[in-house]
Amino acid sequence: MSELQAICCPRIFDGEVWHDSAALLIEFGFVSGIVPADAIPAGATRVDLGQGMIVPGFVDLQVNGGGGVLFNNAPDLDSIRTICSAHAQFGTTALLPTLITDTVAVNVAAMAAGVAAAGQSVPGFLGLHLEGPHLSLARKGTHDPALIRPMDDEDLARLVSAAAALPNLLCTVAPESVSPEQIRTLAGAGIVVSIGHSDASYAAARAAFDAGASMATHLFNAMSQMGNREPGVVGAVLDAPGVTAGLIADGIHVHPAAIGAALRAKRGEGGIFLVTDAMSQTGTDLTSFTLNGRLITRSNGALRLDDGTLAGADLDMIDAVNYTVDTIGLPLDEALRMASLYPARALGVDETHGHLRPQARADFVILDPSRSVNSTWIGGEQVWSA
Repeated sequence: MSELQAICCPRIFDGEVWHDSAALLIEFGFVSGIVPADAIPAGATRVDLGQGMIVPGFVDLQVNGGGGVLFNNAPDLDSIRTICSAHAQFGTTALLPTLITDTVAVNVAAMAAGVAAAGQSVPGFLGLHLEGPHLSLARKGTHDPALIRPMDDEDLARLVSAAAALPNLLCTVAPESVSPEQIRTLAGAGIVVSIGHSDASYAAARAAFDAGASMATHLFNAMSQMGNREPGVVGAVLDAPGVTAGLIADGIHVHPAAIGAALRAKRGEGGIFLVTDAMSQTGTDLTSFTLNGRLITRSNGALRLDDGTLAGADLDMIDAVNYTVDTIGLPLDEALRMASLYPARALGVDETHGHLRPQARADFVILDPSRSVNSTWIGGEQVWSA
């Protein structure tokens, strides 16, 4: 069998433009090009799909769990494998397992699991997202207030060390608990610093961005809102060039009118991308689970604590894409970029992820004409099929 594969499809989206009646060329797990279906190189192994479309694999930077596993409850290598596998069926080919605010011991275990996953090249594993514990009590959301605390020197050193051992590390912090100097050190170590779960003023948020924070976690949710005299974190995110933001597009976390307004207001192309904030229920029929000893119930498309607080999202990436098309009214190509190219760019991995141009990893999704996932491929290998 030839090392060169040609996956033929009526439509292929490379992350920027559409190609009709074309073939995706894959060699050694990477994209070597897209050519007309009648110009496939001799000797290539040809696969004809017949219908549907090929699109770049989705990149999810906030995934708390999946396949019945919550990363906080089992921060180990097996959990990372399960989470990545569970999300593949929804088109996600690269993700950051996300640890919600927890103890130092659980954080250390999560970092060790991430290093092990990188060492074993777990399909779909892109790095870690540590969401807390250095957040604001005023905007704690579902995070356990007993575990939220300011960052100290040991925390800082531990994160810098982890960044050197992981392929990518994203940390969500609040300016109330982390100083600009600490943010500067984190960013200088290659960590992507995201502002979230914060009640900070516009000025404090902009100071954090000036210090090196480059992202915001789940825009609108668990942050100070935009007012006419105090724009808050939301206003700072929308106003700051070069700052990106994840968004939970499920119709529950953010009103569609607010999503539309943010997309129109955000300075800089591709500044808002999709995240699922998924929990352990993804890919299962679970109706409840626990986090830090507290019951979370799944009902009517939402996950909530007993007091009604939203606790992550009952969302997968293909549903988020379809929501932005069908409800928000975005063109399909832009919705796909929000699920692939823009998060890859925000994390700094867009040379190899988020598109299907030459030299990219051959991570792609085959969608049927109704935009359901037909199969998912990572590194040129099919990892899931309907």
